[in-house]
Amino acid sequence: MSPHSHGSAPASIACTALSYAWPDGTPVLDGLQVAFGPGRTGLIGVNGSGKSTLLKLIAGELTPSEGTVRVAGEVGYLPQNVTLDTGRRVDEVLGIAATRAALHAIEAGDPSEEHFTAVGDDWDVEEHAAATLSQLGLDRIDLDRTVGEVSGGESVLLRLAALLLRRPDVLLLDEPTNNLDLYARRRLYAAVDGWSGVLVVVSHDRELLDRVDQIADLRGGEVTWYGGNFSAYEEALAAEQEAAERMVRVAESDLKKQKRELADAHVKLARRKRYGQKMWDTKREPKVVMGERKRQAQVAAGKHRIMHEEKLAEAKERLDEAVEAVRDDDEIRVDLPFTAVPPGRQVLTLRELRLAYGARVDGEFELRGPERIALVGRNGAGKTTLLRTIAGELAALEGEATAHVPLRFLPQRLDVLDEEASVAENVARFAPDATVNRIRARLARFLFKGAKADQLAGTLSGGERFRATLAALMLAEPAPQLLMLDEPTNNLDMASVRQLTSALESYEGSLIVASHDLPFLESIGITRWLLLDGRLRDTTREGVRAA
Repeated sequence: MSPHSHGSAPASIACTALSYAWPDGTPVLDGLQVAFGPGRTGLIGVNGSGKSTLLKLIAGELTPSEGTVRVAGEVGYLPQNVTLDTGRRVDEVLGIAATRAALHAIEAGDPSEEHFTAVGDDWDVEEHAAATLSQLGLDRIDLDRTVGEVSGGESVLLRLAALLLRRPDVLLLDEPTNNLDLYARRRLYAAVDGWSGVLVVVSHDRELLDRVDQIADLRGGEVTWYGGNFSAYEEALAAEQEAAERMVRVAESDLKKQKRELADAHVKLARRKRYGQKMWDTKREPKVVMGERKRQAQVAAGKHRIMHEEKLAEAKERLDEAVEAVRDDDEIRVDLPFTAVPPGRQVLTLRELRLAYGARVDGEFELRGPERIALVGRNGAGKTTLLRTIAGELAALEGEATAHVPLRFLPQRLDVLDEEASVAENVARFAPDATVNRIRARLARFLFKGAKADQLAGTLSGGERFRATLAALMLAEPAPQLLMLDEPTNNLDMASVRQLTSALESYEGSLIVASHDLPFLESIGITRWLLLDGRLRDTTREGVRAA
């Protein structure tokens, strides 16, 4: 899995004074300085901070408006949304079709010079391709098959296999595990573990980020480096935040002290002024002496006041700087009393269910009380189909799915919102009887405060869009007592995943979550694990990890 070396210089990436803006003039990066050397780097940052844009600039897919990108070595780039032409053959995607054709022609007895030129030194091209596919768990994929015959997750791995066959010096991966099931993820983790060149990966997948050598945190247009993997980064960040919060407390008490001293100074000056006026009124000293004393007192008073005001201004500045250092990754805190489901209450019944695309539920399956169910299984096993059938969006081929409580479904595509309506108007669609004030008060808890609630859904970033959709469903009336989420952490940054986790902590209804993200599932208190593998059956967390 190691890349080849171009000459003696090690592969590297250097971005100097790098700027990029969207066509409408919105700046994404402004004067960024960053360099990546050998080793595995996890590039993280909140949604909209410019991570994907940076990878595209390095890969040459975008042109910077200012600054330069210098890459030593060949670049391989796996974009976030891999779309492959379904009519192309697998060997074409892998970039070996011409070599194979020449090889087969020579084997069939055609000694033309162009065939030997096309093959070059790649006489074992098919064996090499088969070994790479096998490494990624794609052994069963024949080189002559078309891309239309492979699943979405397999097409991501196929694109990765094409990159690995080229053996680039620099590998750029943008959210590579987004559409991969647990099994495919493990293959990708192994490929990352075995990589020895320059690797830059943008991801919110904790297990993947725990395999890197360092973390680059892109925030506010600058990169801060942390040695070690994501877990080490979180520890370092927690210590930094504790120190930053301590500095805020110190700066706050200093500011109070400076305000007190300024007030004391005003009192002293007022006393001195009264005393001087008294002396003047009683005329105990010659007029010239008293005039000079009054002038000196005014000068001293002015200096005294200016000194305290400067100290106060400095204290305010220190407080502002200290507050700036504390991250504002707010948590969603929602109070949803009407979502509560009493223990034992019947929530959902599935009976002898046959789904479109082949999955089934044998016998009777019941969900009772506030259970939290993780729905796992390979890509294409039918998890989304099952959720859409329960939600009433798809008809079952046979059997029945009966929900006994109000339910809401959050689809992967997040196409629940009206793009032309504001966040507040979208929530009002789901809760038509709620007052405007009530909607706004509850939206504030989903971090849409003031003018943010008036933003059009079409202009929201990925994380904001997710929060708005979650708000619309959780604040709906009647309150949902069964919430179903399909791959909710796909495309969410770490702050948004934490916000989702905190929102689900305060949700008291039943939960069904289809996800490949095990650390996320483990963080939301799953009480029951279901595996959909042709048919629906109970499993355990250990069973999922071992599968």
